[in-house]
This record gives sequence, C-alpha cells and structure tokens, in this order.
Amino acid sequence: MSHSSAQAQSSYPAVPAYEPQPSFDAVPERAHWHYRPRRAFWRGKVVRASAVAVVLALCGLVILALVREQTGTEGFLVGLGLALLPVPLLMAAFRWLDRVEPGPWRNLLFSFAWGACAAALVAIVANTFATRWIATATADPASADTLGATVVAPVVEESAKAAAVLLVFVFRGRDFTGIVDGVVIAGFTATGFAFTENILYLGNAFGEDQQFGTSGFASVTAATFFVRIVMSPFAHPLFTVLTGVGFGLAAMTARRRRFRRVALPALGLALAMGTHALWNGSAAYGPWGFYAVYGAFMVPAFGLLTWLAIWSRQRELRTISGELPAYAAAGWLTPAEPLALASMRARSLARGYAARCFGPAAARAVGEYETFATSLAFLRHRARRGAVGPDFMAREQELLHHLWQRKAVAGPALTYAARVTGRVWTPPPHLDYGGYNPYRY
Repeated sequence: MSHSSAQAQSSYPAVPAYEPQPSFDAVPERAHWHYRPRRAFWRGKVVRASAVAVVLALCGLVILALVREQTGTEGFLVGLGLALLPVPLLMAAFRWLDRVEPGPWRNLLFSFAWGACAAALVAIVANTFATRWIATATADPASADTLGATVVAPVVEESAKAAAVLLVFVFRGRDFTGIVDGVVIAGFTATGFAFTENILYLGNAFGEDQQFGTSGFASVTAATFFVRIVMSPFAHPLFTVLTGVGFGLAAMTARRRRFRRVALPALGLALAMGTHALWNGSAAYGPWGFYAVYGAFMVPAFGLLTWLAIWSRQRELRTISGELPAYAAAGWLTPAEPLALASMRARSLARGYAARCFGPAAARAVGEYETFATSLAFLRHRARRGAVGPDFMAREQELLHHLWQRKAVAGPALTYAARVTGRVWTPPPHLDYGGYNPYRY
C-alpha cells in the first residue's frame, strides 16, 4: 500500500470490532437507584421546556391582541382562515425534504411557534417604532414608509427569524447536521412568521373592503390573497432559507475553523436581508416592478434553492451508502443493508415487509433501525470532517447498541427490500452453484 493511500485510510474513524453486547443484569432499575445524578432546578429539561413554552405563549397572546386591535374581530377571523391555507402545504413540503433523517418534531414546532409569535411580535413593535421615528425625524411620512419597508423591515424580520435557527443550532446541535436541517428549521420558522403576517394583511384588507363596500374579485381582500397566498407563499421561506443554508454549511464545517462557522451564517443572513429588501422594494420600481422582480429574480431563486435542497437530500443518501459499508465489513451490518438504507423506496418496503410478516411493532423497530443507522452514517461522516466533539466514540457505541437490539427484525427486512428494488442481484433459481451461492448473505 502506498503512503498516500495509507494516509487516506487513517483519516477514517476506526470502526469498533463486532462483539456481543455486554449484559448489565446486576444494575438495578432506575426506579430503585440509591444514587441519582443531581442538577440545579433551572437546568432540568422540563423546566427549560416550560420556560420556553411560557415565553412563546405570552408572545402569542400579545401578538394576538395587537393583530385583533388592528383588524377587528371579524377581520381577524377572516384573515386567520385565509392565512391558514398555505401552512399545511409548506410544512408538508419541508417535512418531506427531511425524510432521510427526520428531525424531532419539538424542534420544528418550536421554530414555527417562534416565527408566528416571538419573531412576529419583535417585527411589529420594532418596525412600527422605527417607521414613526424616521417620520418624526424627517417630517416625511411617505419616505419613512418606503425606508421602513426596504431597509428596516428586512433587517429586523430576518434577524428575528434567524434567532430561532441560531437557538436550534446551539442547543440542539446533534439534530443540526447539514444543509437540509438548516433549510427545514428556517422554512418552519418563516412559515410561522408569514402566517401571522398574512393574518394582519388580510384582516386589514377585509376591514378596508367593509369600509368602502367592495367585494368579489375587485376587492382588496381578493387582491391581497392572490399576491400573498397564491403567488408568493414561499417568499418568507425563501428569504430565511438562505440563513438556514448558512447555518447548515457551518454545521458541516470542522469545529477548529471558528471563523468559517461564524462567517457562513452571517453571510446567509446578509443574503436573506438583501433578498427581502429587493422584494419589499419592488413596488418602488413602478407599476410593473413587482412582476419584474417576481419573474426575473424570485422565481429563479426559488428554483435554485429547491434544486439545492433536493440535491442536499440526495447527498445525504450518498453519504449513507458511502459510510455504512465500513460497519458492514466489521460485521455490524449485512452487505445488503447499506444499499437498502440509501434508498427511500427500499426503506418503505422494508417497513411494509416487517408489518406484514411480524406486525406493527416490527415495522416500528425497522423504522427506528433506519433512523439510528442514518444517524450513525452522518456521525461518522462529520467525524471525518472534524465536526464532532470528543464524545464521538460514546455516541457511536450507543448507536451501534440500538442497531444491535433491532437487528433480528430489521436485517432480514432490509435485505428483502434491497433485493426487491434491484439493489442486490439475486441469481435465477435455475442456476446451480453446487450448493454454494455467492450472492447469499
């Protein structure tokens, strides 16, 4: 072996040798422990989760009162009903993108709630204060509105939304492993923010129609619905996804490269602010400015980011097929399992096979096995890039332990799925190998 190849081999983390898992029957159950780890009251998970929920709930109540005050009760209800329409579609799209290694729902719900409550409250208060201050200082309300929409609003709103991505990145780093995670977290945050903002805009439009007696397609409500819900439901997600991409790239960067881990999210946030400013300022370019910016910039940018997100998802599948064979060679997986785990169709077939043959519990076990195996592949990939802390070995052993507990059910199911999908070739039954089949696992 040449020196360069030996050096390349040494860059891979060592794969633990296959061995039966030890038994700890002598350890009493947790309920009978005499010595328990103690921590400060405020450091408990329940306490921290409750504090976050209370803060978001208070922000929600305040934003609810502010929006209802501006739109009226009837306008609020109309705006709420119309603003809800794109939310399930956007959430389903981002969740589909996250199917390879689904993040915990608690992170997604927190992101949506942060965008709908905390970020929206900060935006309404800060934008209103800044616009009034500019109008008072310049004695020109029209210019203050334009400046507030094109300069103040993009900076305030994108910073408020980026705070949710930052919190997940810092406090849920194990769930934040790459570009797809950044896109999904940012997308849920922006969807929540757009939901609250749409209630405000649609409620105000309905109130204006009530005041002037307009209705139907000629109404302000119909025009607002067409622009914000039909033509541009992806506007806020598009802006904030740029921030999420920056954080995703930072998550993939080695920990020793601190400047890059800070600069990439900052660059993503700057791009989000610039894109948001261009979108808000499109009305200042004349009656056709909105359509020009929409067709020449927003649609191509949306297509580019959609391609990047799908490419990143396919890259995750390639990471699985590239990292797990090392564990198959060590005996932890069968040779067919990495091939099946790198195909979403094969994964679904494996769960279906386990459900038909052994019941729903077996299907859940196979699903958990797929999740743990995916996490193991990503953990190893990040370790080779220097993006994992010193607890790599402990996390690897924990994941291997979870795999071994479910191997009896998941192994045959994944091997079956790999053969059905053609990822493993099975010889025709008429071929005779004299009792030896080289394709048998």
